Amino acid sequence: MSNYLHGYSKEEQDRLIHQAEMTENTIYQNVDFSDNKHVLEVGSGVGAQSEILLRRFPKIELTCIDLNESQIEVANSYLASKSYCKDRYVIKKMNAEHLEFDGYQFDGAFLCWVLEHVPSPEKVLSEVRRVLKPGSKIYVTEVMNSSFFLDPYSPHVWKYWMAFNDYQLEQAGDPFVGAKLGNVLISQGFKNVYTKVKNWHFDKRHPQHRTRFISYWKDLLLSASDILLKNNCVTEEDIAMVNKELNEVSRNPDAVFNYSFMQATAEV
Repeated sequence: MSNYLHGYSKEEQDRLIHQAEMTENTIYQNVDFSDNKHVLEVGSGVGAQSEILLRRFPKIELTCIDLNESQIEVANSYLASKSYCKDRYVIKKMNAEHLEFDGYQFDGAFLCWVLEHVPSPEKVLSEVRRVLKPGSKIYVTEVMNSSFFLDPYSPHVWKYWMAFNDYQLEQAGDPFVGAKLGNVLISQGFKNVYTKVKNWHFDKRHPQHRTRFISYWKDLLLSASDILLKNNCVTEEDIAMVNKELNEVSRNPDAVFNYSFMQATAEV
């Protein structure tokens, strides 16, 4: 997407690597490529998830695709710095809606935070299914932005969050696609479709985790501030107040943070 919500700055690229580190344990609890050899990662970005896949599953060879050249450049540099990734990956510039592979090339596929940004998740998953061998498994992890909850009530955060989601919808993305994964996978002919809601919920029982996640969430929200400001979706005052409210919430001993996302698995 030309108007990708988060942009491609160095700060954003670093944020994506930090995000992968923060969320790894939750995302990979049920991901298993230990018996796979040739895995396709769609929308590999800066290689943050690629590194985790190669580290966790030392027998796989990973083919990554992404559309943005600067992301690919960062991914190549990042993965080259990890000795265990050497000679086990290739990154190709490619449109996920038109995969330049013959059918039955891969025995597994992985997509994480990708379908929210594409105009046609159905077309992407149809293409992924085409290039998977019979019996292959796919893992898809996606957002469900309606699940976000923050207490104490923070009106500017909510106003900003609505602008964030509205802009993504206007750009033909879908900030709620996670809840629809089961339907989309079934419609594209996948079998044994299973969905699991995963949740981050932190209150005074987990103060350190709560503080870390609110800080991470602030970085996530404000990574879109430039493009939202440029498109008159928010004001400078809105952004300043989001900063203020999130800082106040992070210091509140009674604060509550909640966000849920969906992970789907299916077979060809």
